[in-house]
Amino acid sequence: MQRALLEIALVAVLGGVLGAWIVLRRLAFFSHAVATATFPGLVLADAWSVAAQVPALGSGLASAALTERLSTARPRSPDAATALVLVAFLAAGVILASDVFESGAGVDRLLFGSILAVSERDLQITAVAAVGLVALSAACRRSWLAAGFDADTAGPLGVDARRGDLLLLLAVAVATVVAVDAIGSLLAAALFVLPAAAARLLTTRVGSLQAAAVALALLQGVAGLWLAYELDVPPGPVIAVLGGALVALAGLAAALRSRL
Repeated sequence: MQRALLEIALVAVLGGVLGAWIVLRRLAFFSHAVATATFPGLVLADAWSVAAQVPALGSGLASAALTERLSTARPRSPDAATALVLVAFLAAGVILASDVFESGAGVDRLLFGSILAVSERDLQITAVAAVGLVALSAACRRSWLAAGFDADTAGPLGVDARRGDLLLLLAVAVATVVAVDAIGSLLAAALFVLPAAAARLLTTRVGSLQAAAVALALLQGVAGLWLAYELDVPPGPVIAVLGGALVALAGLAAALRSRL
């Protein structure tokens, strides 16, 4: 439980800082697709008894690069490219799990996570990723903000929008891979999208959005662990459900504030 709490705190930092950019740049579907695309890598890791992050990272980065490549093809259709990559990687994972390695019940753990089973090595990997990605977010803040506000004028401002977008996609891929061991490939987006979506309803500045998203992700994770312990249920789905509740409460608070 102590390791799970520390993992949630680290992932909350990732989820808040990058989640703000995910929401602002409308990459929620992409983050879900990348997390799901780690499934083949997780199956390989389980079958080969290696660290889950290594093949999952390869699978996630490959999906991010492929999505970026397909999104820039003519005619541009980012949502269609994301959906295509999601289905392809998920199908590949199912085939590997069912017909190749016969993973059996282990597939449930891969899909929905096992935060109470995180190791010291998992914590170290998450900590390194958190420091690196927060630093990348600070370094690319101008590029990501300019490209998100008006991609057509980003070039004259001296911003390489395409390189910034690729870095953002890769950063989201790395972050979701790191969170997969805690909450699973199907639910990883719950800590990256839902807290930031709730914070977006209550804030108007990027800095306050990121701070609020980190706080809400931490609250969501800690409360989810406590409820899972008290109710004797898996933590991952509880954390995801609480994320939905946070968005609903934030929407209600925003509606009341606008009415007042």
